[in-house]
Amino acid sequence: MRKKVICVITAVLILLSCAGCGKQEEAADRSFFALDTYITMQAVGPDAEQALETAEESIRELERKWSVTSPGSEIYTVNQSGGNPTSISEDTAEILRFVLDMAQDTDGALDPTIYPVLTAWGFTTDSYQVPSQEELDTLLSYVDYQSIQLTGGTVTVPVECQIDLGSVAKGYIGDLVADSLRKCGITSALINLGGNVQAVGAKADGSPWRIGVRDPMANGNLGVLEITDQAVVTSGGYERYFTDADGNVYWHILDPQTGYPARNGLISVTVVSPEGKRSDALSTALFVMGMERAIEYWCAHGNFEMLLVTENGTVLLTGGLENAFTLDEEQNGREVTVIHHEAE
Repeated sequence: MRKKVICVITAVLILLSCAGCGKQEEAADRSFFALDTYITMQAVGPDAEQALETAEESIRELERKWSVTSPGSEIYTVNQSGGNPTSISEDTAEILRFVLDMAQDTDGALDPTIYPVLTAWGFTTDSYQVPSQEELDTLLSYVDYQSIQLTGGTVTVPVECQIDLGSVAKGYIGDLVADSLRKCGITSALINLGGNVQAVGAKADGSPWRIGVRDPMANGNLGVLEITDQAVVTSGGYERYFTDADGNVYWHILDPQTGYPARNGLISVTVVSPEGKRSDALSTALFVMGMERAIEYWCAHGNFEMLLVTENGTVLLTGGLENAFTLDEEQNGREVTVIHHEAE
């Protein structure tokens, strides 16, 4: 059943080389492991195989720059700088500038300095544990995106503070890949970076891409989104979590204010927008905000669409997705609430 609720209320792109892009129209696909996930890409257009090969090379290069754990990466070097100013490349400065802007825009619901707290919980090492309140209090004193100083190509990170681009990196890279494919004449492509989906145009036959949205409460899909030239990113408690001896469930999406997993009634947030980086950042930030604040944020900004799933199973979606989302047949009967702006 559906009901309506009325709300009252530049990046410098890494241009992937198009050397070898000719005029021959072809279909190609590519799959590989990078960014700590399984990546698949399919494309239709001139020399699609070469375009996808170049895209993979660029993804691996960005991974080498932005890895938080690999010695020698720019982010690792910044985090180990001991509070000293560190020179970074233009593309690293651009993504860092973007994530800091999003942190500011979301009032810290997204904070790229949460990494030490994630490590304390074991989410970065798979050695799961519930940290003591004393440890969390100490680590939280270092969590502050506003303490990061970025001036041109130089960044300064305070001692004990660490940055991690994981909340935006895949979405940001998806944008770069999509843009490079377009420049090579690719007219239809789908990039899936471990669940971060980026579409270039429509399918080759002109129909929209059909993207499954996982049911966060069970196996299988909640439904299907039909999109064209957009990015779809989902954040959910089911993605990475552990259960303690008492049966308490702890997931990896942490509230930067408390240091604990964000528990506010939401178990899944899907964001749809033309930009993968914005979809990626907001899927995490809105999860941390909770339903009411997420709706307020959407009403105030309106430059994206979202699908929320609450702990009681209710589905809320914004008006722009009303005709783009279809519940799976097995989900019939689930309550779906459509949110509209007041002007609508």
